[in-house]
Amino acid sequence: MKHSEIRPRKDKSSLVWGLGFGIVFGFLLHKGGATKYDVIIGQLLLTDFTVVKIMLSAVFTGMIGIYTLKTLGLVELYPKYGSFGKNIIGGLIFGVGFAVLGYCPGTIAGAIGNGYLDALIGGLAGILIGTGLFAALYPRLSRAILNKGDFGDLTLPQLFKVNDWIVVIPVAVLIFLLLYWLERAGL
Repeated sequence: MKHSEIRPRKDKSSLVWGLGFGIVFGFLLHKGGATKYDVIIGQLLLTDFTVVKIMLSAVFTGMIGIYTLKTLGLVELYPKYGSFGKNIIGGLIFGVGFAVLGYCPGTIAGAIGNGYLDALIGGLAGILIGTGLFAALYPRLSRAILNKGDFGDLTLPQLFKVNDWIVVIPVAVLIFLLLYWLERAGL
């Protein structure tokens, strides 16, 4: 499949499922405290690891869930094409916004839902301004940086030429051990 091909949606049920999971994820972010400015700043200062624990738990659960569904033939995965240039630019944009405002896109939505005005005004404005700037600069960025180090839609199991679970299980064990260690250390 070529990079520019568009896959038509077979049905709209995936949108409903996505909305439902998004609402649940937002609720869990709120319950976990990840929509609170103090928790986010604590993470940036490496004094509160609540956000890391929430995100690692989500990666662990999502990875096991997605690959189980894939193994059962219930989903097909279509990884996005990637490059080191895209990762660097995306990381810089994400990092600057996160450091300046103290929220990431997911926690901004949760904080807006909580009624936090800093997230509504600063966060929403930041998302709109950042998106507009990126769109305006995209042609130049694409030529100069974004496509540097292109690695296509290659996944680690494909790279190592192994079954998905040969990568998923050790990564899941490492995440679990890291979460256990963070909890035991009181971080």
